[in-house]
Amino acid sequence: MRNFFKRSQLSDRQESAVRKTLQNLRAQRRNRFRILACIDGTDESYDTVRYAANLAASDDCDLIILFVRPIDQGLHSGGLQVRLARQNMMEAGFELPGVRHLKQALGVLKDMGIDPESWSKETDTQDAWGDPAGDTKVEYKSPEGRSVVLKLKTAPDVANGILDQYELGPYNLMVLGEPSRWRGEFKAFFDAGIVQQVTTLAPCSVLVVRKGLEKTGFFICTDGSSRAMQAVRRSAVLAHVTGEPITLFSVADSDQGRGAAEEAVANARALLKAMKIPVQDSKVAVGNPVEEIVERGSLYKIIVVTDEGRTKFQRLFKGSVATDVVRRARTSVLDVR
Repeated sequence: MRNFFKRSQLSDRQESAVRKTLQNLRAQRRNRFRILACIDGTDESYDTVRYAANLAASDDCDLIILFVRPIDQGLHSGGLQVRLARQNMMEAGFELPGVRHLKQALGVLKDMGIDPESWSKETDTQDAWGDPAGDTKVEYKSPEGRSVVLKLKTAPDVANGILDQYELGPYNLMVLGEPSRWRGEFKAFFDAGIVQQVTTLAPCSVLVVRKGLEKTGFFICTDGSSRAMQAVRRSAVLAHVTGEPITLFSVADSDQGRGAAEEAVANARALLKAMKIPVQDSKVAVGNPVEEIVERGSLYKIIVVTDEGRTKFQRLFKGSVATDVVRRARTSVLDVR
């Protein structure tokens, strides 16, 4: 009995130590800008890495590249070989699904001027879902303290894997590829694609990437609400740090609302002036908000919209301008929350 209590006390102390370590780690991460770029191995998905590298312009930014692999994929028969391979993921001769894609992401980063392979490196593995490969990550650390992490994650499905990864973060921004399909609110309630699920449920801001890295400028939309002003502030800082010109935009649904739209733009401009962030241009339009934002924003690298913070049920009945813009836009969209 005495040994049982000793073991119990030891277990409690270990659990407390682990909890404290995780709390300290999360506190440290909150002081940095952390971007989660998700890839699926398609050529188009590496645009998420390019955009993330472009946005992670300073040593205060950490970049995590994630590939989610469905459970097992028939690897149980080679479980021992997989376990040995994952101990040295990036050098292993065994082609674990996802490793090749993460290696290619490193090459994309190098093309963008970031060369993590010249930094110090640590590898960590964890069991997950009873899968032989589990979760594996390789973390590269620069002399200035910047991190680039390659994460191979095992999950029942990709969307849940991405959302679960946030809980291990936290992250300031998720970068996703262009959706292959996007359903209306009613159909999405029962069957939504990966990008739509993550965009709807992510606790942090989401950038949905489309072709157009050669374009310039942040097209920041505001309706004058306090929530939108916070989005203006945060996205303008990101634009300013990355050297992108800023255009402010507000749209009224009728001529009677034009004055309010002009006031929203003027207030946003005044906010950024106080922050010493220059604004290249400001525009006001009258019409359908989604159509005006999509059409006028198509010339810019990124359209910035403010998430309304609505639940699935609320979106079903009230809709969402931000979600509709993400769905219909022809350029990349940053949904700020």
